[in-house]
This record gives sequence, structure tokens and C-alpha cells, in this order.
Amino acid sequence: MSSLSRELVFLILQFLDEEKFKETVHKLEQDSGFYFNMKHFEDLVQAGEWDEVEKYLSGFTKVEDNRYSMKIFFEIRKQKYLEALDKHDRAKGVDILMKDLKAFASFNEELFKEITHLLTLENFRQNEQLSKYGDTKSARNIMFMELKKLIEANPLLHDKLTFPPFRASRLRTLINQSLNWQHQLCKNPRPNPDIKTLFTDHSCAAAPASGARVPPPTNGPLVGAIPKSGAFPPIGAHSPFQPIVSPPASAIAGWMTNANPSLPHAVVAQAPPGLVQPPSTAAFLKHPRTPTSAPGLDYQTADSEYLMKRMRMGQSDEVSFSGASHPPNIYSQDDIPKTVIRTLNQGSSVMSLDFHPLHQTILLVGTNVGDIGIWEVGSRERIAHKSFKVWDIGSCTLPLQALPQAALMKDASVSVNRCLWSPDGSILGVAFSKHIVQTYAFSLSGELKQQLEIDAHVGGVNDIAFSHPKKSLSIITCGDDKTIKVWDAITGQKQYTFEGHEAPVYSVCPHYKESIQFIFSTATDGKINAWLYDCLGSRVDYDAPGHSCTTMAYSTDGTRLFSCGTSKDGDSHLVEWNETEGAIKRTYSGFRKHSLGVVQFDTTRNRLLAAGDEFMIKFWDMDNTNVLITTDADGGLPASPRLRFNREGSLLAVTTSDNGIKILANGDGQRLVRLLEMRALENSRGASQQINANLKPQIVSALGTVSNVSSPIAATLERADRILPAVSMSSLAAMDNNRTADIKPKISDDTDKIKNWKLVDIVDSANPRTLRLPDTLATSTKVVRLLYTNSGLGVLALGSNAIHKLWKWTRTERNPSGKSTASVAPQLWQPSNGVLMANETSDSNPEEATACIALSKNDSYVMSASGGKVSLFNMMTFKVMTTFMPPPPAATFLAFHPQDNNIIAIGMEDSTIQIYNVRFDEVKIKLKGHQKKITGLAFSQPLNVLISSGADTQLCMWSIDGWEMKKSRIIQTPATHAAPMVGDTKIQFHNDQTHLLVVHESQLAIYDNKLESLCSWLPRDALPAPISSAVYSCDGLLVYAGFCDGAIGVFESDSLRLRCRIARTAYISPSISSPGAAYPMVIAAHPSEPNQIALGMSDGAVHVVEPSEADSKWGVALPQENGAFPPVSSNPPLNNSQASDPPPR
Repeated sequence: MSSLSRELVFLILQFLDEEKFKETVHKLEQDSGFYFNMKHFEDLVQAGEWDEVEKYLSGFTKVEDNRYSMKIFFEIRKQKYLEALDKHDRAKGVDILMKDLKAFASFNEELFKEITHLLTLENFRQNEQLSKYGDTKSARNIMFMELKKLIEANPLLHDKLTFPPFRASRLRTLINQSLNWQHQLCKNPRPNPDIKTLFTDHSCAAAPASGARVPPPTNGPLVGAIPKSGAFPPIGAHSPFQPIVSPPASAIAGWMTNANPSLPHAVVAQAPPGLVQPPSTAAFLKHPRTPTSAPGLDYQTADSEYLMKRMRMGQSDEVSFSGASHPPNIYSQDDIPKTVIRTLNQGSSVMSLDFHPLHQTILLVGTNVGDIGIWEVGSRERIAHKSFKVWDIGSCTLPLQALPQAALMKDASVSVNRCLWSPDGSILGVAFSKHIVQTYAFSLSGELKQQLEIDAHVGGVNDIAFSHPKKSLSIITCGDDKTIKVWDAITGQKQYTFEGHEAPVYSVCPHYKESIQFIFSTATDGKINAWLYDCLGSRVDYDAPGHSCTTMAYSTDGTRLFSCGTSKDGDSHLVEWNETEGAIKRTYSGFRKHSLGVVQFDTTRNRLLAAGDEFMIKFWDMDNTNVLITTDADGGLPASPRLRFNREGSLLAVTTSDNGIKILANGDGQRLVRLLEMRALENSRGASQQINANLKPQIVSALGTVSNVSSPIAATLERADRILPAVSMSSLAAMDNNRTADIKPKISDDTDKIKNWKLVDIVDSANPRTLRLPDTLATSTKVVRLLYTNSGLGVLALGSNAIHKLWKWTRTERNPSGKSTASVAPQLWQPSNGVLMANETSDSNPEEATACIALSKNDSYVMSASGGKVSLFNMMTFKVMTTFMPPPPAATFLAFHPQDNNIIAIGMEDSTIQIYNVRFDEVKIKLKGHQKKITGLAFSQPLNVLISSGADTQLCMWSIDGWEMKKSRIIQTPATHAAPMVGDTKIQFHNDQTHLLVVHESQLAIYDNKLESLCSWLPRDALPAPISSAVYSCDGLLVYAGFCDGAIGVFESDSLRLRCRIARTAYISPSISSPGAAYPMVIAAHPSEPNQIALGMSDGAVHVVEPSEADSKWGVALPQENGAFPPVSSNPPLNNSQASDPPPR
């Protein structure tokens, strides 16, 4: 809700209070959640109206919201229980105990037992703690004082305890001013007009016969007495109205704060723009409608209640520079996939397409005859195919049972309406045009295993989607029966049914923001509804542009909402929505006047939109309404082709008129496909060598490793070209914050992974491009944490003195992209007031504290600590927005939950991990398993786990669902080190989110998703010094490691084979460095340039290093036929039972 709408509620509260509508006042206070009336609450408590006490309180908070709320409800129910016992009404006491107090048993079982024991006492005052309990009145007084303290301390209530100060009868004054203004605009204003209604705009009757304009009266009367306001103000005194600043966009709040333009009544007479939106943009709040048949389970939660409060208050938990602004897109037209590189023949008309979320070249297709197929685009092979078949006809509805199985299989009208992958790609779902939804489990061998068959809807199932409304995966479906249904993806049990559409539901779009889950749905009549996972009906009733059949989709980062549809008249509309206002923000042009089908669209990488129209593909920049470029894909496309981007936007699949699929690619996509072709060739060449060696083959993908394959080697040889590489090009940031950037990394021009590389030793500063970042605040402190911003436009360093430094590159003629580079010096950025971004420190020596840092995805705020409290800084102003977690113990590592920015995993100095909820300012759970401080945390969403590492060299795997420990392992001790080892152990997930880089001063190691070591590298030969830091490159192909003698090692990520050594003299000029002094304490990898790194040095300097323009990458490739390997290779996994020989030093 906008700030003006919120203020309108306060005006109404004042008006109702002045008019003595006391019950209505308190009801509105409760329903709006804006103002907690402590006096009214005290009256209820003193009167012992406990049901009304809880009802009023529930308008502001729930029992489970936080520890303060829980204590408040407990004290109320305890007092109600004691009063029943004091009256010797044991039956009522038992009822209160079981219905009201038992809810707290799980939190404090001993206390619940003690309360229960009171039933056995003749007088509960025999209990020592209750011996001073007086009479009822005094007990209520004492309890209320305690409740008041809790309410004032509750973060959900402390800003609702004060009624804003403004003049009496303010609403009447505003209406009077509006009427005065309307009277000024009358064509024939009359003196002392008789205003009888506020339901319509005021207009005076015909003018006097003389035609003279009568001056306005000195006082504009209004129904009832009002303060004398003097003469009518001149026109313009209240106009033009000041522009209304939209609040930050958050979830679907804006859709629910405004009103439905189809409603005939206005909220208030002729209010200023923004308070009542014009009909073209208003989105009115409808009262939640109760479905005609609610499902048996009601999962109304505190989250949905909290969302409704935020909807009414216009609050957002996400901190950002501006809710309505987006960083400008930086790309060239070469990034658009428009070159046809593959043509696949499916054999029947393709109705739906979806690329695998992790394996970028695996394509799922569904056809008009009910078939599904899975293609490996790189090899052109269809690795799986299934024809339509009802698995269990007996469990289906009567209309399907009436048809024999053979008839169903031959029924050409059974079509795939939608097929898609689950978020982790382990399950695929198929929605058919006849009642049915089927899901399959997918393995990397191409095998499809039947999982669920759901008789989902009466008639066709028009769309399917996956979501995580609770801890487990759910399936969302919609259909011709005008309903949306939610199913458990494992058991197939129905969880919710949403009713309210008046036409078949065409599509669904689930989404979440700040842990609030919701679903947008669209119907064939052009209506858009939104639903929370509860039984309270639709929160939105809105019309799509042109009342069209519409699909909706979010940008990759989830901040921008788009829809595209085609009306019955053939008019197509592609628009961006303003979620805050529930209004259309941008309408894209360039469609055919009368489209020949329903236009389909897709989005990619927060940059581009694509739609199929006029036998071609049209592309738009998200920030520009005009068509950017078009392509006909060498011809053969239908009038409105279906299309789908892969996750990185490097490939685009589009349907053809001849039952085929064309794959379009940009430069990155072409290199990716070419790389996979050569990878398959290498697999086939190396197969015989693997057999002769009698080894369990390790399948090494083009861009990363896959777990060892335990299937027989013969099977591997048969399907060598079917091994699916874990291809993922998402940017990874530095280890410190485990974040995924939204900027697409470049892919190496050559097929790096199938080449042999000659070890390159770089010692001359003329070879690489290096830049020491300018520093006017130069100090002798060490750089202990270093990050690139997600946009790649800046570098953020944290020194051991707890001060942050931010460097920003700007667009210049030498650097038109504005991205970080070693060729152009950046600016050490500070706000105009010169304030420093400094952490709080503990009383002890801050130089010895363990620092930690994490950056938000939109680069708008940074969370950081240096031995003191954790601070949240605004990156624009450097101001501290909040602090939390005061020591001891101190925070030593921070990581954001991958699905909820309000949940943070905080590693602590006392070896625990605290799962902290920022919104409620409370620790959800403490994880215990380490023996020393936490030094690394990394989330994997596909694996649904959190991996932790500590100074005890232990790795622990925790389930995100229940936070229980699944596995732990001590990293393996090299033969050159005495056991047990200690020392900081850092971790980072590879792009595939299954392989883990483990860094200790004694070793680099790659672990799989079972915490088994796949390969390792020990310091030796050219790089003998202890390892100080290491990080994956953004494309996952390389590992950069820093050493305590100042050297840098560049390794291949799949085998940890050393490719390049960079001596300290190559990036530090001897004139500014004493020999052997400075070394890189931390390395950061650029989020989109895989060959650029930043070094945080022990002397406080920061260097940016990248290859020379002539080399473009680290290392020199040997000719393919050479067959020689680099002289320095990695070690096999360390094994305590079979110790390897000590490595040479």
C-alpha cells in the first residue's frame, strides 16, 4: 500500500473516533494493522475479555512470528488459565490447557508439565513461583505491565504504537478543499452552493440570466460543521498535486493495494492522482473471496498474514536503491542468439519446449500427439522418447475410463499442452490436453522413470509449473475446469484448490519474494488473478491488455514481471508490469496488426525479450519498447513459432512448420556446442585407454566434472556421446558470499578443456595487464576480504582495520562498457559527505579478528563484520542501516539463503552456525558439529544443502529442510603434514552446484556431492609455498590460487592441473615493493570475465590482473596431436589407507 493510502486509513480512524464509532475504530485498527491502540488493549485486558484480546492482537502479530509475540500470547493464555483455576473451574482449565497452552509445549516441555501440574493442586498458589499471586484485578495489572514491555520491544509492533500527529477533522478539511476546487472549476459557480452528495463531482446549476460570473462564497459549506476555512483558495492552491512517489516493489503487494477498474464506486470523492488512480491504471483491492469448495487442508501461515500486513503498509524487506529502477543493460547484438546451428526433426508438431536448468544443451519437447522427447543439442541425438499412455486407467475419471487404452493412444487430439523441468532438473512434468499430468524422474543417462500420474482437471490441463511453497517440491496445474490446483510432487497428494476464475485457466506463474510464495494465473477471458497458498481466494482480479490469452514470466533475477498474449481479434500485447502499482509500466511495439496465432514469448538474463510473430523471431531490449532485431531463422517458421532460451541465453530453440526444431546460437552458444562435439569425440578416442587401465572412469565434462560413473564400462562406451556434461556458465563470485551474479560470463573462444596446455611461467610485468588500484586512504592494514560487485563494475575490499573501500569503473572512450579492467584506472568511490564504511570492532585487537562479508544480488547493500556486530550498509550512502549479532561470539562467515534473502547462515567464532531470520530478528536454529571457528559456508539449491567448513579442517553437510547434519568429513591429511591438521578451510561450489572446491594452506581439492575427494593438488615444484586463497573462475573452467610467497597459480578446474604460474614480479613493480613482503591474502574472480582476477594484498594494496591482449587467456595450448601433458599434474584423491608418496618440494 502506498504511503498516501496508509495515511488515508489514519484519517478515517480519526473521523470514526470523532464521530464516536468506537467499535468500528478498533475493528479498522485491527484489520489494517497500522495502529495498535494500547489504551483499548489495556481496557480489554482489565475486563478479562480474553477472546477479544487475542482477536485484536492477531491483527498485528501471530504466536509464531517471533519470541516476543510468543511470550505475549503465552502470558495472556496463562492468565486466563490461572483465573479459571482460581474459580475452581477445572473443566475450563483443562480446556484452556489443551486448546491454548499446549501450543507452547514443543518450545518448553518442562514448563508445560509444570503448568499441567497446577491442576492437581487445591490452590495453585501452593506453587512457589505463584505464591505471591494476589486477586484477579492486581494480577491483571501486573500482567498488563509485562505485556506492555513486550509489545514495545516487539519489532513488529514498536512502530505502530504512536498515532501520527495532525489537525482535528483533517479528512473533513481535505474533502472541503476538494469541493472548493470543484466549485472553482464550475462553468457557472453560484454563491453558497448547496452540496448534497459526495458520490458525484459537484457542479452548480445554470448561471443567472445576466450571465455574470458570481464570485465564490467566503466559506464552502459541507455536510456537518467544519472549521472555518476562509475564502475559497484560488485555482492552483491545491493543484497541480505533487507527484506520488511509488513505494519499492515487493511481491504482489501493489496488485493488492489498489482497486479493480471494473468496480463502479470510487474510494473517495475526487481525490488527488495517486490516491485514486485513473481507470486505465488502477488495480483495486477486492475483498478476499471464499472459494465455493475449499480444500480439506488449510495452510494459512504467519507468512501469508505477514504478507497481507505488508500489502497494507507498503513495506518491503528487500533493501534496494530504488524499487523502480534497473541497471542499464550492457551488451551487443552479438549476444543475441540468431545463427542457426542445428535443425532437429521431431516428427510431429512441437507444442512445448524447455531447456534443462543445469545442462545447457539438453532440450525437452512435447508434441501435438502426446509424445515427449529429450534432445542433446550438441550431438543432435534424441536421448529419450515417450509416447502418450495412461499408466493406470482404473484410477482416472469416468470420461477417460470410458475410452479404451488403444483408443486413447491413437487419439490425435491428446496433445502435450506444456512440458518443463523441475528447478534442479531431476524431474520433468507434462500437462496433457485430456485430464492428465505425468511426471518422470530423469537421469543423466537419458533414462526416464515413471513417477506420478495425476488425474488433475476435468477437461484439458493447460499449464504446469513447479514451486516450493513449503519445504518440499510442489506441482501447480490449471485447466479447462477454471481451477488451479497444487500437488505434492512426491506423493501426488492434492494440497490446494483455487477457484474464482470464470473461464478456463490458461497459464500459471508461481513466484516468491522475501520468502512469500504466490501464484499468478491467467484465464482465456483475459483475467489475471493472484493467490497465496491458503484458502482465502484470489488477492487480485485484473484485466490483461486486450483481454487476451496471456502468459506471464519474470526476469531471471525475479525483479521484473512481463506478460504476452493475443486477443480474440488477433491483437498481441507484450508488456512490463509495475508490481507496486498493479499497472502497465511499458508496452512493447512491433507486432503484426492481426497475429495469426497466440504469440509466445520468453525472457533471458535480465536483458532480452523474444517473441514469435509474423513467421519470425522478434527481440526487444527490456528497457526499450521498439523491436531491437528480427530474424526468420533461415525460413520455415510458422506464423507464431514457439520458442525457449536456455538458462544463459546462449541458445534459443524455436519450432518450425515441418515438425522440427531449430537451434539458434550466439557466439558463446556456438563455442559451447562445438566444445561438446569435440568432447564426445575425445570420449570415444579415450574409451579403449580406459578399459586397458581397468579404471573406474571419471566423466569429465566440458565445463566441469561429474561424479564418477559406477555403471559398467561397456555401457559407457556404448553411449559415450550420451554422457551429459554439467555445463553451466552462471557467474560465481568470490568464496566469501556464495553469490551468483546476474551478468553472463564469457566462454573461452577455444575448446580449452580438450586441449593440452604447456605450463607457462610469467615473471615479467610486461606480459600480463596489471593495475594497482589507486588508494588515497592507503594504510598498512591487510586486505582480508575482497569482492567484485555482481555487475562487474566495481571492486569492494575490507581491510583488517574494519574499513571498506569501493572502487568503481565508469564509462569512458577507453572503457565504453564501464566494466572493471586492468587497462583503465577506477575511482576510489566515497559519498559526498566523506563518510567511511567501517564495521564495529570488539575491544580486542581488530587486526586479529576474523572478517566476513556478503553482497546483495543487486549490489545495493553489503553485510559485513570485523569481530564486532554484523552491520548492514547501504552501498550508495555508506550508511549503516542496521546492526545485529553482537559478540561474543563474533561472526566469522556470512552466506545468504538461496531462496530467501531474509535468511542468513552466520558462521560463528564458537564453532556454531546460526540460521538467522533478519525479518524477525531471531535465530531460527543453531547448528553444532565443528570444533573450531567457521571459515566457510556454501549453499547448493539443487542439492538442497548447506556445506560448512571450519578451522578444524572439517566439512559438514546440512539439510536445508530440517537443518540436520547429513554427513561430515575431515579433509584428508597430506603425507607431508602431521595429523590432525588445523587452519582456515575455505569452500566454494562449482557452477554445477554439485562439485566443491576446498582450499587449505596444504592443498586444493575437488569434492563431489557426497563429500568424497575426486582430486587434489599439493604445493610443490614451481609453487612450493602455502596456499593463501583460491577461487573458481566465473565460467567454472579455472581455479585461481594465491600463495604466501606472492605467486599465483592458474589451474584447470576439473583436474587441478597447473596451467600457468604468475610470479609476484609480474604484477608488483620492484620499485614499490620490498622483496618477499606482500602476497595475495585473498583472490576474487570477475563475475563475467573468466580471465580477470583481483588480488587483495597483505600490504593493503589491491591489484587487478588479466592476460595480455595478445594472449587473451592464461596458458599456451599445445597442438592436439602432440599429446603431451603439462609437466605439473594434479594428485589423485588422497587416501589414508593408501598414502601417496610425498610430493617433491
